[in-house]
Amino acid sequence: MKKIGILTGGGDAPGLNAVIRAVVRKAANNGVSVVGFLEGWKGIIEGNTEMLDPRITDGVVGEGGTILGSSRTNPFKDPTKVKNILDNFARFELDAFIAVGGDDTLGAANKLYKGHGFKVVGVPKTIDNDLSATDYTFGFDTAVNRAMEALDNLTSTAKAHRRVMVVEIMGRHAGWIAAASGIAGGADVTLVPERPFSIDDIVATIKRNRARGKLYNLVAVAEGATLKAGDNFTASAEKDDFGNVKLGGIAPALAKEIEKRTGFEARHVVLGHLQRGGPPSAFDRILGTRLGLAACDLALKGDFGKMVALRGTKIVAVSLEEGVGQMKKLTDDYFAVLDEFDK
Repeated sequence: MKKIGILTGGGDAPGLNAVIRAVVRKAANNGVSVVGFLEGWKGIIEGNTEMLDPRITDGVVGEGGTILGSSRTNPFKDPTKVKNILDNFARFELDAFIAVGGDDTLGAANKLYKGHGFKVVGVPKTIDNDLSATDYTFGFDTAVNRAMEALDNLTSTAKAHRRVMVVEIMGRHAGWIAAASGIAGGADVTLVPERPFSIDDIVATIKRNRARGKLYNLVAVAEGATLKAGDNFTASAEKDDFGNVKLGGIAPALAKEIEKRTGFEARHVVLGHLQRGGPPSAFDRILGTRLGLAACDLALKGDFGKMVALRGTKIVAVSLEEGVGQMKKLTDDYFAVLDEFDK
């Protein structure tokens, strides 16, 4: 083992640089060099690289984003792209590869491993925390804290003007960020993709709270939340490379409807990429570091087709197939907490 490649794909997440730093350090300690491929799968398709060593990476653990850049490039949209990946693996004389990403990035890694014998290890990354094989993904804790801080800050202005504040939070298919930040930030109503909602129910909750003397309301809504009738307000025909519909804009539509039905002034805030940016929390720095070290260990041992995961307090290895096989949705215990504050 002389040389390992690494990429970061999909949406950025706080903690990515901690993973890169850990991989580079573990490899260097074992006399192995690391080649960083820039902007996700696009980097190894096009052969865009940067050599990495501890001198470059030791100071990046507290930085958000990723020093390698990222993209939502799908290598299976064009057969020539897969050939380029395999050719560049040989061209750069790699012995192993580490792919850091979410369901789309690791799904591509799994296809490359199963269909082409690609020597790859995966590291799970998504702020949405929706990969079933791991208890937590790095980036989630930071995103929740960003959203919670926004709800805290909006509480004071909502109180001052007796308003309803509707806060749009990331979460396409799973409502982990919205649920966790809604609970921590004291939201009156939290809307998630797993459970379609009724505007009548929201209006009823707001009116009950006002009747009890509360002078403001907070509504936390995941971007992928949908009405019981099936309308998600903001479905777009525009899709990314992996076929995911681009979402956004449910908060302004919902705020307008709440104001019309309740008579209470309503405003909206779309947090968007604020949840992704900035320094990672201590939890995400530590988790990213542990996952990076474990992934590099698997690569050094030649144990490919695996993904590292957090189970309880331990880092374990699971198959990539298991890692991307099923989306993790919100569990009943979260709904039980949310329901107590929606009465």
